[in-house]
Amino acid sequence: MGHWRPDPPQTGDAATEALLEFPDNRLLIDLCGEFDRNLAEIESKLGVQILRRGNQLVVLGDEAPRQQAVETLSALYARLEAGRPVEAADIDRELRMGSTEPDIGARAGDQLEMFRGGPVEIRTRKKLVEPRTDAQKAYVRSLFEHELAFGIGPAGTGKTYLAVAAGVSMFINGHVDRIILSRPAVEAGEKLGYLPGDMKDKVDPYMQPLYDALNDFLPGKQLAKLIEEKRIEIAPLAFMRGRTLANAFVVLDEAQNATTMQMKMFLTRLGEGSRMVITGDRSQVDLPRGVPSGLADAERLLGGIGGISFNYFTSADVVRHPLVAAIIEAYEADTGGGAR
Repeated sequence: MGHWRPDPPQTGDAATEALLEFPDNRLLIDLCGEFDRNLAEIESKLGVQILRRGNQLVVLGDEAPRQQAVETLSALYARLEAGRPVEAADIDRELRMGSTEPDIGARAGDQLEMFRGGPVEIRTRKKLVEPRTDAQKAYVRSLFEHELAFGIGPAGTGKTYLAVAAGVSMFINGHVDRIILSRPAVEAGEKLGYLPGDMKDKVDPYMQPLYDALNDFLPGKQLAKLIEEKRIEIAPLAFMRGRTLANAFVVLDEAQNATTMQMKMFLTRLGEGSRMVITGDRSQVDLPRGVPSGLADAERLLGGIGGISFNYFTSADVVRHPLVAAIIEAYEADTGGGAR
């Protein structure tokens, strides 16, 4: 199995460059990407220049960013050697986190055991999901290690997406018998009026983000069958009252829009053999003015209880379009504005 080879230390102008040699030219083509777009992304983010010469890449730039580029390129090449693709998300993850994981080829054993000695990743039917920031990595670990986990932070940080992925992984590996996804049916600052159709038609618009996440992880026909069999349920928070949720992976999304009594009701649904995840964004409360958020109360009341993990994200963890992070930072900096 081939690896890149850095040049020995140089003096003078040559000290600003590093040489990487790749034995497999086919993998090098995949590493560079179509029209060298992968190299261009690394150049743009790190402020270096990457030149291709046959089966070699030359990285030019200051020492710190040049070394980061070398480590990023070597980690991405290792992915390709292990038979895994290199996509934009993989480049973003390496640039954010660096090559901190053990052997990228480790695959054996149960998901829960693998976290103790292998990479932090979530396997689903359709894709492999890998954290792209340190906060996401800690969050994924907590989803598998704690029976009750909170994910709190701004939009676009992967709170719900990773929680649903973990639920699907536990379900297909037999750790839980069903998945239950819920949200408060609260309008986001606008009146939608009376929606047509039966109860499912009325609540589905509120639940659509949860359907979108599931569609990323399960084949369409299998997902439809599981929903029909009620092994996967997607329902408004109000529908949880009176139930005991045993042997299930349960997610409450947009928890900042749950009232204190709704949050208490939901948390006390936790049954034997179940795991529960609560996600929310404190800056996007859509409750009527004067009604306290149940998410804030849960933070205050449950922070000292063992076995419950609280995981926090910031704008630095946003994995949507780069402008989303800038927008969040702008609103956070404006103490007189922004969402409640």
